[in-house]
Amino acid sequence: MAPEKLTYMANQIAAFFRTRPHEEAVAGVADHISKFWEPRMRIQLFEMLENPDSGFDPLVIEAGDRIRPVVKHG
Repeated sequence: MAPEKLTYMANQIAAFFRTRPHEEAVAGVADHISKFWEPRMRIQLFEMLENPDSGFDPLVIEAGDRIRPVVKHG
Protein backbone atom coordinates (compact mmCIF):
# COMPACT_ATOMS: atom_id res chain seq x y z
CA MET A 1 0.00 0.00 0.00
CA ALA A 2 1.22 3.52 -0.68
CA PRO A 3 2.71 4.95 2.53
CA GLU A 4 0.61 8.10 2.18
CA LYS A 5 -2.60 6.04 2.06
CA LEU A 6 -1.62 4.01 5.12
CA THR A 7 -0.74 7.20 7.04
CA TYR A 8 -4.04 8.77 6.02
CA MET A 9 -6.03 5.73 7.15
CA ALA A 10 -4.26 5.50 10.51
CA ASN A 11 -4.71 9.22 11.12
CA GLN A 12 -8.42 8.95 10.27
CA ILE A 13 -8.77 6.29 12.97
CA ALA A 14 -6.98 8.59 15.42
CA ALA A 15 -9.28 11.47 14.50
CA PHE A 16 -12.32 9.30 15.24
CA PHE A 17 -11.06 8.42 18.73
CA ARG A 18 -9.69 11.91 19.55
CA THR A 19 -12.87 12.98 21.38
CA ARG A 20 -12.48 10.17 23.92
CA PRO A 21 -10.33 10.38 27.07
CA HIS A 22 -6.67 10.01 26.13
CA GLU A 23 -6.11 6.47 27.42
CA GLU A 24 -9.32 5.27 25.81
CA ALA A 25 -8.34 6.94 22.53
CA VAL A 26 -4.92 5.25 22.43
CA ALA A 27 -6.48 1.88 23.27
CA GLY A 28 -9.18 2.41 20.64
CA VAL A 29 -6.66 3.14 17.89
CA ALA A 30 -4.59 0.08 18.82
CA ASP A 31 -7.64 -2.16 19.06
CA HIS A 32 -9.09 -1.03 15.73
CA ILE A 33 -5.85 -1.51 13.82
CA SER A 34 -5.21 -4.87 15.51
CA LYS A 35 -8.67 -6.16 14.64
CA PHE A 36 -9.24 -4.77 11.16
CA TRP A 37 -5.89 -4.30 9.44
CA GLU A 38 -4.43 -7.28 7.65
CA PRO A 39 -0.93 -8.43 8.67
CA ARG A 40 0.79 -6.81 5.67
CA MET A 41 -0.67 -3.43 6.61
CA ARG A 42 0.44 -3.81 10.23
CA ILE A 43 3.95 -4.83 9.15
CA GLN A 44 4.17 -1.73 6.98
CA LEU A 45 2.81 0.42 9.82
CA PHE A 46 5.43 -0.93 12.25
CA GLU A 47 8.18 -0.20 9.71
CA MET A 48 6.89 3.32 9.14
CA LEU A 49 6.59 4.02 12.86
CA GLU A 50 10.37 3.61 13.13
CA ASN A 51 10.73 6.89 11.21
CA PRO A 52 10.11 9.90 13.48
CA ASP A 53 9.00 11.92 10.44
CA SER A 54 6.35 9.42 9.39
CA GLY A 55 3.49 11.91 9.56
CA PHE A 56 1.40 9.85 11.94
CA ASP A 57 -0.92 11.47 14.45
CA PRO A 58 0.54 11.28 17.98
CA LEU A 59 -2.26 8.89 18.99
CA VAL A 60 -1.14 6.43 16.29
CA ILE A 61 2.47 6.69 17.44
CA GLU A 62 1.50 6.09 21.06
CA ALA A 63 -0.75 3.18 20.09
CA GLY A 64 2.07 1.52 18.15
CA ASP A 65 3.32 -0.50 21.13
CA ARG A 66 -0.19 -1.83 21.77
CA ILE A 67 -1.01 -2.97 18.24
CA ARG A 68 -1.00 -6.74 17.92
CA PRO A 69 2.28 -7.87 16.37
CA VAL A 70 2.35 -9.99 13.25
CA VAL A 71 3.40 -13.56 13.92
CA LYS A 72 5.34 -15.03 11.03
CA HIS A 73 5.06 -18.77 10.55
CA GLY A 74 7.72 -20.94 9.02
